[in-house]
Amino acid sequence: MARPLPPDSVHQNLSLEIRRGALALAVLAALEEEQYGYSLKNHLAEKGIDIDEGTLYPLMRRLESQGLLDSRWVMSDSRPRRYYKLTVAGARALKDLVAEWRLISKGLDRLLR
Repeated sequence: MARPLPPDSVHQNLSLEIRRGALALAVLAALEEEQYGYSLKNHLAEKGIDIDEGTLYPLMRRLESQGLLDSRWVMSDSRPRRYYKLTVAGARALKDLVAEWRLISKGLDRLLR
């Protein structure tokens, strides 16, 4: 029989699960317009979503490998920057995920009152 996790560990794991899905949705929503990583990080922070670079860049690469983002390299100020933008599949996924988020959110709001 599996040994139960300590309460702090359970809380941490559940919080990470919620955060992972929410961050993926936030990144997809923010990349309807092309941005590079640092500008995306700042844009999300302005909206109250703090994400460190060690989480953001792997997430963008994963979303790109899933066909939801496309990227291109641009030389600016003698520094290359990788710009990301939603693909057609990414836009469809965003639309579906927003609908799912709203359904779950509405139900949770009613439940948690």
